[in-house]
Amino acid sequence: MLLELHIRDFGLMQDVNLYFERGLTVFTGETGAGKSMLVDALGILLGGRANNDLIRHGKERAIIEGVFSHLPPNIANFLRDEGYPFEDEMLFLYREINTTGRNICRVQGRAVPLSLYRTFCEGLVDIHGQMDHQSLLVTDTHRELLDSFGGEEHLILLERVKAAAQNYRNILAKERELLRTERDRDRRAEILRYQIEEIERISPIPGEEGILEKEKRFLQNAEKILNLVNETYEELYNGAEGLSGMSAFDLIGAAIRNMEELSLLDSESEILNQELSDIYYQLEDFVDKLRLYKEKLDFQPERLDQIETRLIELHKLKKYAFDIDSVIEKKAEMEKELEEITHLQEEKESVKREKRDAFNEYNNRAEALSLSRGIQAEKIEKGLALELQDLGLKDARVEIIFTPVKEPSPEGAEEIEFYFTANLGEPAKPLSKVASGGEMARLMLAFKSLLSKVETVDTFIFDEVDSGVGGRTVNKVAEKLTKIAENRQVLCITHSASVAAYADQHYGIKKDVVNDRTLTQVTLLNESERILELSRMFGGGDKAALELAEELWLQAKTSK
Repeated sequence: MLLELHIRDFGLMQDVNLYFERGLTVFTGETGAGKSMLVDALGILLGGRANNDLIRHGKERAIIEGVFSHLPPNIANFLRDEGYPFEDEMLFLYREINTTGRNICRVQGRAVPLSLYRTFCEGLVDIHGQMDHQSLLVTDTHRELLDSFGGEEHLILLERVKAAAQNYRNILAKERELLRTERDRDRRAEILRYQIEEIERISPIPGEEGILEKEKRFLQNAEKILNLVNETYEELYNGAEGLSGMSAFDLIGAAIRNMEELSLLDSESEILNQELSDIYYQLEDFVDKLRLYKEKLDFQPERLDQIETRLIELHKLKKYAFDIDSVIEKKAEMEKELEEITHLQEEKESVKREKRDAFNEYNNRAEALSLSRGIQAEKIEKGLALELQDLGLKDARVEIIFTPVKEPSPEGAEEIEFYFTANLGEPAKPLSKVASGGEMARLMLAFKSLLSKVETVDTFIFDEVDSGVGGRTVNKVAEKLTKIAENRQVLCITHSASVAAYADQHYGIKKDVVNDRTLTQVTLLNESERILELSRMFGGGDKAALELAEELWLQAKTSK
């Protein structure tokens, strides 16, 4: 509930301080006095769009402050969860517009971003402007009104349907992506099979290329290798032509014989003699090894051709990687990718099952929501019939038409539209085709009256809801507003004396010129001031208007 509203330097309002109670509060005044500016200020306080054109001329900033109590549980819990505790169960909101273009928002005295500020304000006040009844011409509004009437349990069903619809749509997107990429995957699979078959046909072995290159170099130098081995063997064992036919063995043997004779003459040369003998035996071992190496040499001319051919094949595979070992690793990656692509059909089947299950889940949830909507629709039709009777439309009725939708929708399995007829025996038709402006205004008021029984919003604001309504019907509007105000706080801007007479509080709004500046002033009226204001609303301050005002005041007072 709104307890206080403070406005400074906003439009023509220099310093306005309003204090409210539960029940019906009305604002009246001449056209152009600034009544709707109050609604604008409250809208900005609740997070609405603002610009510095609204700042009073000559001032640097405009400030709007509000104090709320008896907060809905969801708002109170949200405040606590976000770390904004409130004393005496009251919420303090502050909104400042300045000439720099900056907006300053405070909750409980703490500055917050506008986006978070708006979240705190959601559900505090329901503002119904002069043209809001036009929203009844939009079918989406019809669905929202019906779902709002269903209460928390119904809205939980709606949220479950939205979640199921989103899940179904996600799976549809996944299926479309699979179908879109299926052709690309088929082409990719064909390429992978060709590449894997080529690698398998050549069958590279890890390290094979290095071994072949080594063997190739050996075969390319086979003749030279054989000559070197033969020459070395001959020089060591059989002797060479340039050295009188003596081999290395012969020369060392002769040297040993000399050293043996020397050792007889000088015992100190025995060590040298032994070392030379060791060299002789080592050379003998070496020659045996060289002979075996020579015997193993096997030069096959056709083997070099085989190696060349094999190396060419291996080189072809380097288009897949920089060396053969990497090619083998690449082949394993290709096989893994091909396996994943091969499982595409299994994935498609899995998605089909997911899609079927999601569709069934959606249908189950949508069916529960539709059943609940049917129950709420029946209640609304009956409730509106009674409300409209109270507003002077005794033969009017509203029919809520459900039209099934083809595809799962987050809003449920049906479109919802309100049909209306004001005359007995006439079929109901879409609101836009049959309802007049006055009927639309009364229909919206009927909805608000009906929804006030289930909505958590504690404060309703009606801006000239009686526009286009006259005669005895306006008295019904007054009674309806009074009835709503029994359980809610209702603030109403009105041009109707009948509505104003039934108010628990009455503020008068007028423009005055002070120090050559025009000001909008808002004053809480006492009983005598209220009667004078009612007289003005009847058309003037003459005796007849005053008598009518007194009579209406007494009638409203007696009725309450």
